[in-house]
Amino acid sequence: MSGDPEQARRVRPVPPDTATPPTAEELLARVTRGDETAFASLYDIVVGRVLGLARRVVRDAAQAEEVTQEVMVEVWRTAGRFDAGRGSAVGWILTMAHRRVVDRVRSEQAHTRRTSQVAASEAHVPYDEVVEDVTARLEREQVRRCLGRLTPVQREAVTLAYYGGHTYREVAEKLRTPLPTVKTRMRDGLIRMRDCLGVEIEGRA
Repeated sequence: MSGDPEQARRVRPVPPDTATPPTAEELLARVTRGDETAFASLYDIVVGRVLGLARRVVRDAAQAEEVTQEVMVEVWRTAGRFDAGRGSAVGWILTMAHRRVVDRVRSEQAHTRRTSQVAASEAHVPYDEVVEDVTARLEREQVRRCLGRLTPVQREAVTLAYYGGHTYREVAEKLRTPLPTVKTRMRDGLIRMRDCLGVEIEGRA
């Protein structure tokens, strides 16, 4: 074929981008290093499944959303504990979620039993049930207190994402705010939540 070789090079079609998106394991490894962007991507991948699991077990929308928030904060704080040799990243997160929702159900059941027993008589409540209930409630109170320490814009974004179960893009649409701005608010809010929870835990130690 005749023609100018330089022109042929200029009009040569650009090959499509065949790069595959990072896996949950790769994202979790980056979260371990404090990568907020990786956490945002991981959140979008798993939050729907975590919330779905919580709703199936807890059967209360508000409590399921609380558990989902607690799980995602725990993922951010404890990403370094993930061991790829023992299973997938998604499986690790769902196991964490299952443990949380079971603890929540047991806590609520213990609270209900104790309330009924006290109303009927001065029944004895086993020590381990009291410890379990108090520990779970303290953790929820810690999250609420730390959420209250965020700025209004950070709290609005975090609440929509965790309590509302929305993705970052959905939060941006609801707030009519550019997606990068929402991610920045979420990043800063999560960092403050992580630091606040660390202080709360040290204070109890």
